[in-house]
Amino acid sequence: MKKLLGEERRNELLSLLKNAKRPITGTDLAKHSNVSRQVIVNDMNLLKARNEPIIATSQGYFYMYKEDTASNYERKIVCLHTAEQAEDEMLTIVDCGVTLKSVIVEHPVYGEITASMMLSNRNDVQNFIERVSETNANYLSALTNGTHLHVISAPTIEQLNLAEEKLREKGYLVEG
Repeated sequence: MKKLLGEERRNELLSLLKNAKRPITGTDLAKHSNVSRQVIVNDMNLLKARNEPIIATSQGYFYMYKEDTASNYERKIVCLHTAEQAEDEMLTIVDCGVTLKSVIVEHPVYGEITASMMLSNRNDVQNFIERVSETNANYLSALTNGTHLHVISAPTIEQLNLAEEKLREKGYLVEG
């Protein structure tokens, strides 16, 4: 494939993201465009600066249509657990048919730090856990001794309630 340049490449990337059902990795976008992954990172930042609703997740880039969130119910929950329990917490959420959209921690210097996750099933969680392991990364909750918020969404309120109930049973849910 020929190397795509500048605006032509960004238009192609935007088209790919808009038509994708799942996130696309920066590496895959780079191969498709015959450029480096860093060029893709720069392109994504330029597209975001134009108010394109592109989300960077641990699974890749995702185009967030407004109507995608309109049909789902959304809730913020507070959780507390160890790093060793993180996988179980995530699986508990997705097994209820709930999407784990993001994690939020309160940093003493930077204030609120939010990271997009977009985990909807066991495969997404497994890929996320593998990336954490491969990179020796820490979970954001390490900054707050395990306390963190999640934004979760689901097609029904009952699914959100079920996820909360399961997290409560396991002692992961913090309630005031």
